[in-house]
Amino acid sequence: MTAHTDHPITTPPRVPSPVQGFGTLAVHAGSPHDPVTGAVIEPISLSTTFAQTAVGRPVGEYEYSRSSNPNRANFERMVAALEHAKYALAFSSGSATTAVILQSLAAGSHVISVSDVYGGTHRYFTQVAKAHGVRVTFTPEIEVDIRDHINENTKLVWIETPSNPTLRLVDIRAVATQAHEHGILVVVDNTFLSPYVQNPLDHGADIVVHSVTKYINGHSDVVMGVAAFNSDELYKRLSFLQNAIGAVPSAFDCWLAHRGAKTLHLRAREATRNATAVAHALEASPYVIAVNYPGLDSHPHRAIAKKQHRDGMGGGMLSFRIKGGHAAAERFCQLTKIFTLAESLGGVESLVEVPSAMTHAGIPRDQREAVGVYDDLVRISCGVEDAEDLKKDVLQALERAVAEAEAKNGVANGTNGTNGL
Repeated sequence: MTAHTDHPITTPPRVPSPVQGFGTLAVHAGSPHDPVTGAVIEPISLSTTFAQTAVGRPVGEYEYSRSSNPNRANFERMVAALEHAKYALAFSSGSATTAVILQSLAAGSHVISVSDVYGGTHRYFTQVAKAHGVRVTFTPEIEVDIRDHINENTKLVWIETPSNPTLRLVDIRAVATQAHEHGILVVVDNTFLSPYVQNPLDHGADIVVHSVTKYINGHSDVVMGVAAFNSDELYKRLSFLQNAIGAVPSAFDCWLAHRGAKTLHLRAREATRNATAVAHALEASPYVIAVNYPGLDSHPHRAIAKKQHRDGMGGGMLSFRIKGGHAAAERFCQLTKIFTLAESLGGVESLVEVPSAMTHAGIPRDQREAVGVYDDLVRISCGVEDAEDLKKDVLQALERAVAEAEAKNGVANGTNGTNGL
């Protein structure tokens, strides 16, 4: 290994601790009252261009909406406050956020990533980044072997914690300490938890990214992404690319996402409460092989959750392996009555999906299974419905799905479900 030790970096100092609590910031950060009308809720600024009093002298701070827009600026201020960041930049999707960060790297750069990442991130790393000369190495145990993968071209470490969809956790501080010794930036995808449950910058990360589509917006009606950080140099580089590439969200999407984020703390608490109840029910079921949920004491990384997550919360996402194979997993998703079979996550409604055939279908099977994404894995996003209703829905679908799978296997084996007797 060639150690890149001559340019160590230090974690940029975090902004001063907020004097107000999360809920207060969620409601009020980036939400000034309109100085003309007194409107408590900001208007939607649909104008693409803004008047100038003279050549090169705009009336206010805005010139053209691709470069900046009042609704986007207010949303970015809110996210920065919630993630304890100096800056935030919004993009047209979570994938666009990933693309801009990778685009900021020079050709020939090397990236180290956790193995079990979102399928879209894996697709970008392996097919798009590779095309413009950025090479990505995947590792399942990044805290353990990060030094084995670092070389003189390594510029970035990419972490998902919890990972999608196996809910593995990464000790952010442990990775950041090692990466920073070699002058390498650390990015954490915080989509699965939201800023309410986890603030990666507080644990040494340089950039935190979100698919705003998920928990921050929380209502399944916006596609959007955001990155937050404290470095002035990163702001200069990434804001330039935000404008130059132009993958920016609309004013209306920014307004919707900002409105959704005002209740993030309430939704995140309820989603965690529901996921915890469902995870315990699944763990006790004879129809389940294993449950992945960082809120359970049985989770292998429970100690990390207690250290990095607010009050040790597990969040609203979980996954489990069902007995009966892929057929049972697929049937389970069809038999739920409250959970909707659909991709995405983090909305007020509960969703269920089979990653191997949906969100992670583009990842080769051997690579999927190496990190625990088997054909019998089911991913659940718990919404804000009543916990008891969600538990009942999961348990009835489990029983029926496994029974149907066993019956089919019995018929296929010529036993008619009688075990050959």
